[in-house]
Formats: sequence, structure tokens, C-alpha cells
Amino acid sequence: MLTLPTTLGDITEPLSSTILPHEHIFVDLGPIAARSYEHADPAEVVDIMRPHIEAAKAAGVAALVECTPVGVGRRVDIVKAVSEATAFPVVVATGIYREPWVPEWAHAAGETELTDWMVRELTAGVETTGVRAAWIKLSAGDDGITSVEAKILRAAAQAGRETGALIGSHTIRGRVVRDQLAIIEAAGYRADRFLWIHTQAEPDFTLHLEMAQRGAWLEYDAIGSPDFADAWFIDRIQRLLDADFGRQLLLSHDRGWYDPSKPHGGTQLPYTYLSETFLPALHASGIDAVTIAQLTVHNPWRAFAR
Repeated sequence: MLTLPTTLGDITEPLSSTILPHEHIFVDLGPIAARSYEHADPAEVVDIMRPHIEAAKAAGVAALVECTPVGVGRRVDIVKAVSEATAFPVVVATGIYREPWVPEWAHAAGETELTDWMVRELTAGVETTGVRAAWIKLSAGDDGITSVEAKILRAAAQAGRETGALIGSHTIRGRVVRDQLAIIEAAGYRADRFLWIHTQAEPDFTLHLEMAQRGAWLEYDAIGSPDFADAWFIDRIQRLLDADFGRQLLLSHDRGWYDPSKPHGGTQLPYTYLSETFLPALHASGIDAVTIAQLTVHNPWRAFAR
């Protein structure tokens, strides 16, 4: 039986409406040394993020995946508080971001120690929150995988083998994804439990197809961004559907969020563009409702549940 761990407990029945697979509620993008995330006021975060969660619910969103890992201000306790205040399930991650955001303890840790930490967060809970991580979030640099990033990825592959958890990586270049998949498979895990986050940032569409052929999940997660027109996404989605890779594609915004390095969390962007604007345009382009449900409901469930 598939189970999706969330901030409100495990979900064991597939959800029937949209799951947003890449969003943020709380993420610290300020200077590393400032450690602003440690000083955030949970009550203020709840007050500021509540309207955005309520608007997403009203737009038909059933759950979202919070993609903040260790290194960029993960605060599962605060995410849980927002979730409980809105009665809205949120999926959280274990894992560590790329250099230079890798903390010193992770540089010093061996692979076994890192694997044990991830497995503990996936099975027992993150820190003292009682919330189990559902998946593993990592990253890699644009110029290639560093030795510490490779160590973390190998540890993630072992944790994935033990738990069945998805490994998702913020990776901009497709050639780096190629290397990541080689490391994962050499460690005995599977390409079909790897998610290429920010696939749209790779301009070479043949690399999108290559990684899909390898079995990896692809994620177009800048929908609503001024950097990509809706027509661009609709064209790529149709091309992936035509190539029979529709069961490996996820769609999201990469929006939110409260940033503790800025006064009152900065400026938040809503989680509603996909539901209210993009999906109607996708349907008008000729993609049927069954396929849209696969992309927005069934695929995220299959990717993140374990």
C-alpha cells in the first residue's frame, strides 16, 4: 500500500485533486552566515502564509510539497504550524542542499551517518516535530557534482533503497543529471525514483527526453514565471506526451514563500496560477481532462508516496 507522509499524518488513499509538487512555505535565501531562519517568528509566518494556503485550497489544491532542505533554512516546525492552522497537508523533505550551503556537520559525516540520518527522518520524524519526511531533496552545481555532493547523493541512494523514498534534485544542467543517475544506479537504487527538479531550465530538450528514457521523473516547476511563457510549457508538455512520457511529468510553480532574511518574509507569490490560469490554457490547447488529472493528481501521488 502506498503511503504519503504529511504534516497532518499519513495519507493512505490517493488524493482526488491537485497536488503541487514543488512549492515553498518557508525558505531562507539570505546570507548563509546570518542564519535568519533560526530567529523567525512562527506566529508571523502563520499569519502571512495562511491566506496563500487558503487561496490554494479554494482553487482545488489538495496538498503541496514543501521543497526546502537543510542548508537553506528548513523549519519543519514552522511548516507544521502553518499546516495545522489551515488544516492543509504539506509534504516535507529530508536531505541537504548543494555547496556552499552544505553544513559543516555534513562535510564531516560519513556516508553511513548521512544515510542513517535520512532514514531516521523518513521513518521516525524530522527533529522533534513528529513529522515524517516523505522524500529526499538534494542539489548539484551547474559545473558538475562536487565530492561532498556525491557523498550526500550516495547516502540518499542507500536511504532510498531502505525506504523507497523519491530523491529529488535541484539540478539545472541535464549533463549533471546524467552523472547523478549514474551515481544512484551504481549505489543500487533506481532512476525511476529520481526527480529532476527545474527541468525547464535546461534549454536542450533532447536531454529532457534522454532522462525520461532513463526512467527519471521530469518537473516543469516555473509555471507562471515571467521567464517562461505558458505556450513554452504547453509545447514541451505536448512533446513529452507524444513521446509517451506523460506518466513521468510533474507541474508546479516554485512559489510562496516566507523568507526570514527579509522584513515580514518579503513578497509572497500565490499558489493558484496553475489551477486558475495554466490548466485551462492547457485544456484549451487540446489536452484532455484525463491527461491533465494524470499530470496534476496521479503523477505527484505516485512520485512522492512510498
